[in-house]
Amino acid sequence: MSDTQGLRVRLRLARPDFALDVDLDLPATGITVLFGPSGSGKTSLLRCVAGLEKPAQALVRVGTELWQDDAGGVFRPPWQRDLGYVFQEASLFEHLDVGQNVSYGLKRSGRKDKAGAADALQRAIELLGIGHLMHRSPSSLSGGERQRVAIARALATQPRLLLLDEPLAALDLARRHEILPWLERMRDELRLPMLYITHSVDELARLADHVVVLEAGAVKASGSTQEVLSRVDAPAIVGDEAGVLLHGGVAELDARWHLAKVAFAGGALWVRDSGMPLGQPVRLRVLARDVSLTCQATQDSSIQNHIYGCVETIADDVHPSQALVRIRCGASVLVARVTKRALSALNLTEGAAVWAQVKSVAVIG
Repeated sequence: MSDTQGLRVRLRLARPDFALDVDLDLPATGITVLFGPSGSGKTSLLRCVAGLEKPAQALVRVGTELWQDDAGGVFRPPWQRDLGYVFQEASLFEHLDVGQNVSYGLKRSGRKDKAGAADALQRAIELLGIGHLMHRSPSSLSGGERQRVAIARALATQPRLLLLDEPLAALDLARRHEILPWLERMRDELRLPMLYITHSVDELARLADHVVVLEAGAVKASGSTQEVLSRVDAPAIVGDEAGVLLHGGVAELDARWHLAKVAFAGGALWVRDSGMPLGQPVRLRVLARDVSLTCQATQDSSIQNHIYGCVETIADDVHPSQALVRIRCGASVLVARVTKRALSALNLTEGAAVWAQVKSVAVIG
């Protein structure tokens, strides 16, 4: 998608136990994750964007294309909306082989540009790495392979928008790990907006460029993944999964100790060297439970990662004994979970200088 207007969604849809009421301006490219508890309205939002649900009031615009505007009397039915839809189950045609499944949607779309359509089909096949599966029967595929075929089928029609409703929910952990790198590649190589529903914090951290948090039909938070995950006043994720996402690059390798130094705006962290080359972009996930605070630089400690920062915000955590502390480290942010007794003992208040000690870091992409 070449224009920069992005995806505009404003709608209101009555549900038995709540009203879905959203007003969103979303990026023109990359993956926007819809996140929140079951029953918060994520799938209803996706179905409204696809035209499968018709809310009382709606505006849906993709770039310069107006798909729905109730005020102006505009409503394109689903088959006239230039989108791809991927469900939890791959729903492949068992009587067709993989190649026929992938090309099925292309034939149904009736596109006149046959050469362009053929190129798009081949690109989708290469992007999802399914070329060697083209003559296989769907019944012979693993769950991860089936879902890659389903995604390639959706991409083959050259949609302006891709909708993915928990595409990994039906897969076991091994199959999820098998398909995640393909989704990352799709995110990085396609100039296409994607709406992606998941309940998995791991998927959110690995894939999302933008996050929309829904609760009882309302938008609790919307913004870049780094911004949303680092909030402590209204955290999107609570409990042991609370933490931040950092974008960095491999700046140094320590061959003796098998470590890699990942630099980001505001500091650097040592992580296990998994064969990453110098300069490789890296996403790091740092959980709040793995960050401790001290008022002085510590020299004699088994914790190797120490980052200087300033206390920006202190907020109550779920349990009354604990607090979440947001620390500004240059252009980046860390979040620490500490007891309120520790806050009092260290005399930590907003604006105080601290050292964040990071006990563990996850390299997620």
